[in-house]
Amino acid sequence: MAVRAAVLPAIGSPLEITGIDLPDPGPGQVRVRLAAAGVCHSDLSLSDGTMRVPVPAVLGHEGAGTVVSVGEGVDHVSPGDGVVLNWAPSCGACHACSLGEVWLCANALSGAADVYARTTDGTDLHPGLNVAAFAEETVVSASCVLPVPDGVPLTDAALLGCAVLTGYGAVHHSARVRQGETVAVFGVGGVGLAALQAARIAGASKIVAVDVSAEKEELARAAGATDYVVASDTTAREIRGLTGKQGVDVAVECAGRAVTIRTAWDSTRRGGRTTVVGIGGKDQQVTFNALEIFHWGRTLSGCVYGNCDPARDLPVLAGHVRAGRLDLSALVTERISLDGIPAAFENMLAGKGGRALVVF
Repeated sequence: MAVRAAVLPAIGSPLEITGIDLPDPGPGQVRVRLAAAGVCHSDLSLSDGTMRVPVPAVLGHEGAGTVVSVGEGVDHVSPGDGVVLNWAPSCGACHACSLGEVWLCANALSGAADVYARTTDGTDLHPGLNVAAFAEETVVSASCVLPVPDGVPLTDAALLGCAVLTGYGAVHHSARVRQGETVAVFGVGGVGLAALQAARIAGASKIVAVDVSAEKEELARAAGATDYVVASDTTAREIRGLTGKQGVDVAVECAGRAVTIRTAWDSTRRGGRTTVVGIGGKDQQVTFNALEIFHWGRTLSGCVYGNCDPARDLPVLAGHVRAGRLDLSALVTERISLDGIPAAFENMLAGKGGRALVVF
């Protein structure tokens, strides 16, 4: 059956909106009609080669929709069920999974190399980050779908699949922000906006948002920021000035740039914690000298998928949504059609907006 999709024909090429031939689900597979898909910076990192992806591919990894049909052996969802797509399903058998660190599963992205559909001229297509959400419909492994929690609108639920899990988890699981601590979030995109809300939920006493764009201040403050700093050479000094010359307890870096990571580190107090969420290229080299590492006693850590277990954390996030503590619509700066995805990529390159949401 033919459906429309956004296809990446080659690394570095523009996305093409075209028809693809999508097969019926096989054993252990689920066909999903998308309700919405978020346009995430990680998709841009796939398209430009920062992250590896077999091509041609259909990108999009943050989505939710309705089950159309299921293959043999699938019993946890049925046609008509609302589901959130999980782009990084854990295998349950590798070393990381045996330690309970399912976000580091060695086999989570093995499905991205599969051929899941074909172009109308017969060319094989791969599912970007397993789920190929930039399409009217997709076919995924049953392990890639989780039931939409009660009380979360299907369209909004798309954001739970990446931005919210990542931003919330960075604050609660990686940095482990405690009541009364001070937090700085670098980068006010979709993940950054989710991290700001998560810091507010954690009870942070001061939440500083940092971005290169002054235009994002209103978005940041609506998400929970108490202060806003436009990024410059003096950012670390400004943040220390906002915190009694000490620096924040926690910095969450969502941009993936060497200069931002270094600034986030410099913005924390002695003994402070910096969590790096942003995905940077190999050319982004961050340097520290041995004396400062000893003297400052700070911690720098990476954070994959918010150190989350989606099956465990989605119900928690839904509870925050139902209680009014987490506003998913506040992460969306633009609602677009499938045809608007290429322009949304251009906006990301220009550093504009928080999160474009494709509504089908």
